[in-house]
Amino acid sequence: MGVEAHATNERVTGRRWTVRLDPVGRGRADVRVSCSRPACAAQVLPTAAAGRTAAIAHLKAHLRAGPAPRPSVHCACRAEECHTHIRPAGPRERPAPWRCGGAVVLAVVTDREGRWWQVMECCSRCAAAHPNAKVVATAPAAEAPARSDGFRTAAAGPAAPATPGGPTATTPTFSAAGPHFSHSATATGTAVPQQASAPRSDSRSAPRSARPTRRRPPRGRIAQRLVPHDLRPVALRDELTELGELFRAYQARTEPDLAMLADLHARKAEAFHAWAEATADTGLRLDAQRAEQAAATARLQHLHRIGQAPDGEGPAVARLLTAPAQWNHARAVLAHVAENAPLPGAEARLLVVMVTLRTAQSGVGNLVGQDIKGLPLQDPQHLVGQLVESGWLGLSGTVDELIASRPENPTRITVPSLTPDEDDPGPFTFGRKLRPKLSGWAQRVVGEKKLRKGKTEADVRLLALALATGADGEGRLGPGGEGIGLDGLSSWCSVDPADLPDLVDRLTAADWLAEADVTDTLLTGRLTERVLPLGCPLT
Repeated sequence: MGVEAHATNERVTGRRWTVRLDPVGRGRADVRVSCSRPACAAQVLPTAAAGRTAAIAHLKAHLRAGPAPRPSVHCACRAEECHTHIRPAGPRERPAPWRCGGAVVLAVVTDREGRWWQVMECCSRCAAAHPNAKVVATAPAAEAPARSDGFRTAAAGPAAPATPGGPTATTPTFSAAGPHFSHSATATGTAVPQQASAPRSDSRSAPRSARPTRRRPPRGRIAQRLVPHDLRPVALRDELTELGELFRAYQARTEPDLAMLADLHARKAEAFHAWAEATADTGLRLDAQRAEQAAATARLQHLHRIGQAPDGEGPAVARLLTAPAQWNHARAVLAHVAENAPLPGAEARLLVVMVTLRTAQSGVGNLVGQDIKGLPLQDPQHLVGQLVESGWLGLSGTVDELIASRPENPTRITVPSLTPDEDDPGPFTFGRKLRPKLSGWAQRVVGEKKLRKGKTEADVRLLALALATGADGEGRLGPGGEGIGLDGLSSWCSVDPADLPDLVDRLTAADWLAEADVTDTLLTGRLTERVLPLGCPLT
């Protein structure tokens, strides 16, 4: 009888089984679907998609056919020391405390790659601790077993005589505690003595109102760590919770903000240092150090992106155009000219760039003869005449008067396609003060000293403009130094792709490019330090 009673009171460990998706062999596309339950045979499917579909269908069939979770079982996760969601303690760390609790649930845990699915009967706390767990069923609340006849007889029997001068003795009654999850819980059915409640003085008294359930506030989460409810000081707990929310909000942004990210990492480092001091957790201290490094890296990347250097070192490069917005406007002007140039050829495109920058704000500007003669044009009068005949350019005088004009008597020009009106505000959005800065920048690039002394043609000057706006803050060509496509460069310079290496050699000889390499599709390399002030870094 003693053995039978022990077997009756012992709580059974919750069920657990796994459905896996594994490759049949190396280099093969077919996969094997297997189930850890002994009655299930393995299946071989031709593709991973078909195998995943079959595995999910097999799992659902088990869930539909199997029994509901049992309220009297031990947590299956606890039986494995909860190793799947508790990080093992290091040699100098305290083991993380954990207590199972809540109702018994049937949870499905899967990995992110969709290679296995595990079903287990566990407590709701362990299920919630798994980031990829989904609860599919919950066990009903366990009911206390009915009292035995002996207890009823004892409760209905006469009360013991009262002791003189003392309180009236009451007969103790017993109730069986319902099953609950805890690694230190007693077995189901163990009798727990309880004192019987005193009889009510008035049978008609109103029933006692139900005590409201105490709910803890939601726990904060940061860096895959849960913020304890009892963490003190409270200001530290609130700071960690807020930081977790701010990091999640930053991850949802569509555009990065490195300055904001650096500030968040700095706050995280300070908070984790305080958390480590409060809990003597070495892992938190290491996380704080990593957050400090991340803050320094993000701040340095932000400074490089805006063309500045770390504090105390002064500006890294004294650029003509100093702000990312100005660099983007310069690229917008070049893109507009590439799409709307009225005449073919490199010389016509170079002249259109300079005239566009003179009239970009209102469609009206001034030109003098030196502005035209300073460009590498073989026949400037003929080219200006072609622009006038095409209707793209308007002059207040003749072409000869424009070529002969001087700074004290400039020629007024108009570009109708750039003139804003009520229906069309124009292709550019920069203000009146920025236009002369952009025009001056283009003149400095096109008229750079070594380009002039080398008597480079218009296509080389156009390539210099393209590379100045296509490098990053360190001068590397292309986003992240990956290079610039040859098709776009040859189209912009109005040359054949086969002639582009010759233009690159001309720029290298003029000390514009270093480490230049032309492949079948890309131009890689970097701008020399001498011309970095003329660059408009990619952001």
